[in-house]
Amino acid sequence: MINSIFLTRVVLRNYKSIGYCNVNLGTLTYLVGGNGSGKSNFLDALQLVRDALNNSLENALSERGGLNEVRRRSSGHPTHFGIRLEFTLPNGQQGHFAFDIGALKDRGYEVKTEECVIGGIGKGPFYKINKGKLEKSSESTFPAVTTDRLALVAVSGLQAFRDVFDALSSMSFYSLNPDAMKELQKPQEGKLLKFSGENIASVIGHLERIDGKNQIQTIEKYLQAVVPMVHGVERKQIGPMETLEFRQDMSGAKHPWRFLAQNMSDGTLRALGILTALFQKNHDYSPTLVGIEEPETALHPAASAALREALTIASQETQIIVTSHSPDLLDDTAIPDNQILSVIAEGGETFIAPLDKASREAIKNHLFSAGELLRINQLAPDREYLESQIHNKQADLFGDTKE
Repeated sequence: MINSIFLTRVVLRNYKSIGYCNVNLGTLTYLVGGNGSGKSNFLDALQLVRDALNNSLENALSERGGLNEVRRRSSGHPTHFGIRLEFTLPNGQQGHFAFDIGALKDRGYEVKTEECVIGGIGKGPFYKINKGKLEKSSESTFPAVTTDRLALVAVSGLQAFRDVFDALSSMSFYSLNPDAMKELQKPQEGKLLKFSGENIASVIGHLERIDGKNQIQTIEKYLQAVVPMVHGVERKQIGPMETLEFRQDMSGAKHPWRFLAQNMSDGTLRALGILTALFQKNHDYSPTLVGIEEPETALHPAASAALREALTIASQETQIIVTSHSPDLLDDTAIPDNQILSVIAEGGETFIAPLDKASREAIKNHLFSAGELLRINQLAPDREYLESQIHNKQADLFGDTKE
């Protein structure tokens, strides 16, 4: 069986509302917390890494309002933020990528420290950079680096670090917008579904062409489970533009009627977007991780079981992270306690932790599902774990792994 886990551990420091978090991830992780708890900021930190590698660090920060909007606001006035991602590459090699971004007096920023290690320090490829200067590396030649960009972009031309770059830049994130999916779209390449789903017709068309409809059939199977009247979907060319065409049962009709995306409900389009994000893996493109914001939005509670099954099946081949505050989505005793991270906000700061002992025992012994505990406000974080995080806020992002 394929090991779909790419990111094994994530450490964040002073990222938006998150003062410090240090959590392990599995094949499927539910980030569960109320509105405003900061669970979206966890996914955004991972997305910033992806954006900085695919475009530039400056652009990634600018899209978020600049460094002042990314680093955490608090009485301590932190001037920097840091991220450490521990990973397992598709070839089985383990390692980590970490960096620390600090403010400059002229309102600019710099990469204070950056480190990439594969196989353990001294055991495989590695480098460490301080303020634009190479401190140490396993490589005899090293490209020029600057303090305003992540060095991993420059070293991606070296075979030793190419797999790390490819894997981190292949993470995909989604907050699907039905209005964007309804619009007529210009034909695009369609290898990767975009953040809001605006190119979904191109993605469906791409899967039809190169995957022998295997993924399309899986998408249609779960779409019909979520929306029973819908029998299928395909790309539809309209002049120089394209959209989606759905086949749907109509009362009294012998055969399904055809409807364009603009005539479909928001719930149906969101369901299709979620399923496409989950099952878009194909011969041309394979995301290492898929993060989805609140997949249950606009869906009928009865569709939760089908959505839950789709998440589980998709996570067998691609690592999945979803944010949620839906008791219906989590209302299944088959969801293990280690798939859930509790997210809370206290004093304007976000804390992320595994479930507390009482919640874990209730789920393990099938006394309650996670959804039932959430309904009665008993899906609580492990306070001892949080206390240890508070004491380890200044723990080093760099060097060998320390639990």
